[in-house]
Order: sequence, then structure tokens, then C-alpha cells
Amino acid sequence: MPTQSDMTTQLDTGVLESLQHQVAVFARRAEQTRLGGVGQARNSMDRAAYLLLNRLDQEGPMGVKALAGGMGIDSSTVTRQVAPLVDSGLVKRTSHPEDGRAVVLQLSPRGKARLEEVRSSRRELMAQVTDGWTAEERDMFCDLLTRFNVALSAAHGGIPQAAAPAS
Repeated sequence: MPTQSDMTTQLDTGVLESLQHQVAVFARRAEQTRLGGVGQARNSMDRAAYLLLNRLDQEGPMGVKALAGGMGIDSSTVTRQVAPLVDSGLVKRTSHPEDGRAVVLQLSPRGKARLEEVRSSRRELMAQVTDGWTAEERDMFCDLLTRFNVALSAAHGGIPQAAAPAS
């Protein structure tokens, strides 16, 4: 059975070198811009808040443990990241309908509106960045980036993907 080292030498090391470099550059650019969008909403929501709000929007109300599990982070991290979202009125804490002691997190109407504002801004940025690309190129890039993210997640212990944003 070939080892990981054997697999690497069998592949084109020049392509792998270029790929790792481009991923590093992408990570830096993404962090610099936070892929925050354009206009007034540019850089107005950090990655953690965006991913938490997006997950609540896509999957509906849920407890801290379920939210943490779905995002591949621990409950204490979710609790810490959700606190400012609750304080700003983007997320509501409610009692679980079957167990009044348990807390359920839910996207508030204000949170839904804010999330859509940020999504719209980010879609505009993606349109600008890929201006001149064909629809097929955009689709292919999205498919390959999704495939890359899934494989990267699996390589790091199968951490669940954050829900993809709705268009």
C-alpha cells in the first residue's frame, strides 16, 4: 500500500507546490478583505458571526450543543461567539419547547435582515471578482472549491462544513 509520501512523489510536485502557495495567498487575501463584500456592508460582519447566523438561518433554531456540533467547534466557543449576537439583537435566546431549562438559539428578524444585507454585499463582491468569467467557469470554480473544502475537512478529522449560504 503506498504511503502518503509515495502519493506525493507520484503527483506533480510542481502543481502541488503551486496549489499550496495559491491556497496560502487565498487565505491571506480572504483574511485581509474578510471577503466582506462591497458598499456599506463591507467588512461589517466577522467570519464567526456570519457562519453562526448562516447556520441558524439554514437549519433553524437549535441548542448550543447542536450548533457547536454542526460547526465542528466546542460549545464554549459557540457560547462566547453568540453572546455579542444576542446582545446586538441578531440572535434570540428562547426556552426549548419541550424542556424549559434548555436554551434554543434562533435568528431574530433583525438578524435575518442583517444576514441578507451581508450576503447581498458578498454576492456583489463575488460578481466583481469573477467579472469576465463565464457562467461555466464560475460553476466549475464553486464546485472545485466546495470539493477542496470537503476534502480538507475530511483530512482534519471530518469537521462538519458550515452550511453554504443561500443565494
